[in-house]
Amino acid sequence: MSDATLHAVGQDPGDFAVQIADSVESFIVAVTEVAKGEDPDSAVPFLLLEVSQLLLAGGRLGAHEDVLPDERYEPDLGPEVDVDDLRERYAVLLDPVDVYSEVFDPYEPRKAPVAHRLSDDMADIVSDLRHGLAHYRAGRVTEALWWWQFSYFTNWGPTASAALRALQSVVAHVRLDQPLEDLHGLDTDEDLAEDDLVEQAGRVMADEIAGPLGVKGR
Repeated sequence: MSDATLHAVGQDPGDFAVQIADSVESFIVAVTEVAKGEDPDSAVPFLLLEVSQLLLAGGRLGAHEDVLPDERYEPDLGPEVDVDDLRERYAVLLDPVDVYSEVFDPYEPRKAPVAHRLSDDMADIVSDLRHGLAHYRAGRVTEALWWWQFSYFTNWGPTASAALRALQSVVAHVRLDQPLEDLHGLDTDEDLAEDDLVEQAGRVMADEIAGPLGVKGR
């Protein structure tokens, strides 16, 4: 086992899997409910909480020894569940803070920030988690753990980490009464220079989310 993993991994794999699956399912249910838009004022702080909790499960997967699947090839799960509706709902719900900038790899030198969308992030994370949950519900526990661990390193982990940073930034700017410059119209499919993204973010509408955060307008 490498130094990058926990050495005390004596926990029963079945118990570990149940705990991870519970965290995964809780996140999927929660973000699906938020996307309905029934309480838009609480969307950002609620997502901040849910993504933070999910990343705790991700950290446990990342610190665990490598999970090896039982079969050489991944069993076919059939068509993936469509997440476009979830993506579109969040694009509306999170406007005008949907677009943010992020560095893909902080250890890659001179890497310019790129544009991301929180709506894309939520949909992509849910898609990855559902894939593993399908294996888990089919009784393929090891396959589920392998998928969740592998995709934590390759996709949903970095995505959730970037989204958490953006959500925390929105909450912090509201709480500190520091509105950001308008980022409306930024093309997330376009590679932009660092100067084009510095100090840009979606303008926070304090009257939309300040209430749930306990911030009074001046």
